[in-house]
Amino acid sequence: MRFTALVLTALLALSAGCGSPSLLITPVANTNELKEEVVQGGAPWNHQKIAIIEVEGMISNSRAGGLLQQGENAVSLFTQQLEAAERDRNVKAIVLRINSPGGTVTGSDTIYQLLRRFKQRTGKPIIASAQEVAASGAYYIALASDKIIVQPTSIVGSIGVIFNSFEFSGTMAKLGVRADAIKSGKFKDIGSLYKPLQPEERALMQEIVDEYFAKFTALVRERRPGIADEAFNKATDGRVVSGQKAVSWGLADQTGLLTDAITLARQMSGARGARAILYKRPFGYSGSIYASTSDPQPTANVMKLALPDSTTPLPGGFYYLWEAGR
Repeated sequence: MRFTALVLTALLALSAGCGSPSLLITPVANTNELKEEVVQGGAPWNHQKIAIIEVEGMISNSRAGGLLQQGENAVSLFTQQLEAAERDRNVKAIVLRINSPGGTVTGSDTIYQLLRRFKQRTGKPIIASAQEVAASGAYYIALASDKIIVQPTSIVGSIGVIFNSFEFSGTMAKLGVRADAIKSGKFKDIGSLYKPLQPEERALMQEIVDEYFAKFTALVRERRPGIADEAFNKATDGRVVSGQKAVSWGLADQTGLLTDAITLARQMSGARGARAILYKRPFGYSGSIYASTSDPQPTANVMKLALPDSTTPLPGGFYYLWEAGR
């Protein structure tokens, strides 16, 4: 599929006019296998490992893709990496390298549950390391860890739920267009783009938002019991804070770099000479513990979230997501 897309793109480029540069296409086999790469060495002859698993970009149980890219299902990839760490007896702890504004409620909760089950089955320490952003659903995932380390300038928080609803009935009326849905029940087209959200419909959506919000806040109370009431009330109103403040409020344990998280993982697991590894697809770059994925970092505003391989508005649904203004 990827090779076909490359060929079509090359033909389009060549047909655009004379003098187009030549394009050499080399087919590369696609594989779902993970390749283990050492990104930080350990003691000689020591086979113990600390596995770094990424939580990056939009968290969703769906495939992301773009031109010339087939994209990954974030939940699927995470599951595969976590299973690899569980099967390998030499893996003594995992470090979550988090750089994400969150994502869908279900995608975030799925990864959280996978981590808790991993912990119950293996007893291996889990350390979360926040990079630029660990907000909303990404922070929800971090709550599954034994320790949360953030950089002083990390963006942390946005504890809450959002359901975006858009409607274009006014614009359609100006164009002389009218939508007429034939439905099985009065709420079947709730949240439709073609009609305003009615008060009764809004109340139903608010009930679900409140339910998911209660789940999130209860998890914060359970996993971060040291948060004072005043800090908890501020932290759960949807705001984001710096990593430094997150530590002072009790949302995180300490400030530090990814290297500090790896060191802590070695200490907690008793594997002080362990090397750090990443799981990567073949042909992907992973030269250091800060090696980025091939996708750009997400940027967002209220109306549209420009995520890796995505230039379309978010699909309908409930999100643990930080939507930053430009």
